[in-house]
Amino acid sequence: MALVGVCEDEPALRSVLTRALRAMGHEPLVVATAAEALRAFVRRRPDVMMLDIGLPDADGRDLCLALRAASVDSPVLFLTARDGLHDKIAGFEAGGDDYLTKPFQLDEVRVRLDALLRRTPPHAVDAAAERPVLDPGRHALVHGDAEVALTPTEFRLLGRLMAEPSTVVRRHALVAAAWPMGAMVSDNTLDSYVRRLRTKLGPLDLALITTVRGVGYRWQ
Repeated sequence: MALVGVCEDEPALRSVLTRALRAMGHEPLVVATAAEALRAFVRRRPDVMMLDIGLPDADGRDLCLALRAASVDSPVLFLTARDGLHDKIAGFEAGGDDYLTKPFQLDEVRVRLDALLRRTPPHAVDAAAERPVLDPGRHALVHGDAEVALTPTEFRLLGRLMAEPSTVVRRHALVAAAWPMGAMVSDNTLDSYVRRLRTKLGPLDLALITTVRGVGYRWQ
């Protein structure tokens, strides 16, 4: 039996998925908003997550970035009515693992979840130190009692960096995550956004964003 986190705002579909997951032998952990999902899925990490993209308080892809930044590495199956190529690419760049468009059949949900669970690695043990948290509903970084407001692009860029701490994230990966609609972004534009993030985060005495020349950036 797997713990399946579901974030879906439509009550009827939420009910259908809850019953279906139980019938499949799984334990559903079901919420309706991004804020609820961030609290619930960080506190009790699911084995796999199903995230609606069109949530009432945030884009599900931003929620995925926030969960990745909080070290929740469980596979993500996006649920959405959006079937455009850019939408799918944006989902994968935000840290998703699979993409299912509505309406869908429950049999397809089952086989996709089974496939994700088969390749799910053991959960890493979290460090005890307090971590800053990305809040997708407020588009902000929260650290203790402090809160830093972020633009959507800054949020996605920081989320991509925080998802892989101490790892160099290449420039093309940062651009793909921060500008998901396929915009043509110059190196100067990316560097400018990183400078803005450093300025905003500086007063909080947080881990620094370091430059790896010719490659990309790293969150330490």
